[in-house]
Order: sequence, then structure tokens, then C-alpha cells
Amino acid sequence: MTVMEFGNGDVFLSMLWFFLFFIWIWLLITVFADIFRSDDLGGWSKAIWVFFVILVPYLGVLVYLIARGHKMSEHAAKAAQQQQDQMREYVQSVAGTSGSTSAAEEIARLHDLQQQGAISQEEFEAAKAKLLA
Repeated sequence: MTVMEFGNGDVFLSMLWFFLFFIWIWLLITVFADIFRSDDLGGWSKAIWVFFVILVPYLGVLVYLIARGHKMSEHAAKAAQQQQDQMREYVQSVAGTSGSTSAAEEIARLHDLQQQGAISQEEFEAAKAKLLA
């Protein structure tokens, strides 16, 4: 009975196959997410794409990437912009400020903070200069 040796080349090939499998799973999840996120696809189109990707996974994902790769980047950019807008809206609602406040209102608010002792004269002047710039 012989003992099989696991050499450096075998370790490298095993790692390569593992990472390729991991990338494959990531692509599969990304394609499914894009299929269901697409506003420009109807229900039947989504069903056909899902069926195609499940039935012939490797070919389905490659065809989807070729056919709709440009739409995937547009969807990702749109989602990132929506997330950024929601974050900005949330921060403004929590901070109690809106994008429509004028510089005079901000300076008045800073002056009130200075009178209360929350900020120093130097901080007030720096913030005022920033608002007026």
C-alpha cells in the first residue's frame, strides 16, 4: 500500500480550484441579484433567465454577463446612488439640517452655540469663514 504525497504543485492547484469555485459562487449570486433587481426585465424574462442559469449554470452565467453586463454596472451604480441619497437624507434628518438652510441661518446657529459655550471663538470664526467661502 502506497501513501500518496501531496506536493507543492498539488497544494497550489487545490487552492486555485477553491478560489475559482469561490469566484463562481460569487458570480452566480451577483447574476441572480441583478436578475431580480432589474426594472427593465419583465416577469417572464426574469423567469427565463433564472431557468437558463439554473439549467445550464456555467453557460447561463457567461451568456448573462455577455448579454447584460453593461446593465449590471448601471444597476450597481443606481443602487449605490440611492443608498448614498438615503444616507444623506438620514444624516440631515438626524442633524436637524436640510440642504435649503442659508449661510445666515447657519451663522446664527453657530453664534448661539458660541454664546452657550459649546464652541470657542476660534471655532466660530473658522466655521463662519467656511460658510462664507
